Amino acid sequence: MNIYEIHDIAELIKDNSYVGRGIVIGKTADAKKACVAYFIMGRSANSRNRVFVERDDALFTEPFDASKVEDPSLIIYAALREHENKLIVTNGDQTDTIWNGLKLGASFTSALATREFEPDHPNLTPRISGMATFANGDFTYEMSILKSADAEGSACNRYTFAYPSLAGLGHFIHTYVCDGNPIPTFQGEPERVAIPNDIDEFTDKLWGALDADNKISLYVRYIDLESGNVENRLINKNK
Repeated sequence: MNIYEIHDIAELIKDNSYVGRGIVIGKTADAKKACVAYFIMGRSANSRNRVFVERDDALFTEPFDASKVEDPSLIIYAALREHENKLIVTNGDQTDTIWNGLKLGASFTSALATREFEPDHPNLTPRISGMATFANGDFTYEMSILKSADAEGSACNRYTFAYPSLAGLGHFIHTYVCDGNPIPTFQGEPERVAIPNDIDEFTDKLWGALDADNKISLYVRYIDLESGNVENRLINKNK
């Protein structure tokens, strides 16, 4: 087993019908850009009734058909926000918990200490979060997963990972291992994945590998580390 192997993200997910929601953060192979990506999948009609919308330099999930919304509490939220030199991305309203915490002097980890996994029995979906911090023409990044300690949801296990940015390397964390009932929660450390130089190559690879029935939306952002210029790609299955 090579613990330093860097995987093709498409190979990791192409035969997996349900990895849930996923976050990728890393640096392009030429070391010139940061990559931050987020995707959502869904099995229920309520979950699938969503689109990504960019507004005020942030990314939101919104209903595709507002008349069909059953329960917005866990599916409608700000998924990506900026604060000063930090870019936050998460799978729930803990985006705002981190964003507001930073404004008050909290850290990524201390802000998330106030949250836990989602209360959606029996799945008890983990909350996954990431944050890139930019300085001096480079960046570092952190990732977090908040998971139930048992099948009853009696306590929360908290895992935080901190990374330097290395050329060609990204880390990929997702909510579930695969489909199931209940759905098995992601295990272990974020997976090491390759980050190509071209945003369209990465976007097409990731979107094409996600299960056609269950994928909903994908957002990819590349940030030029020298100029600060930003490129975004947004794909919604619902149009």
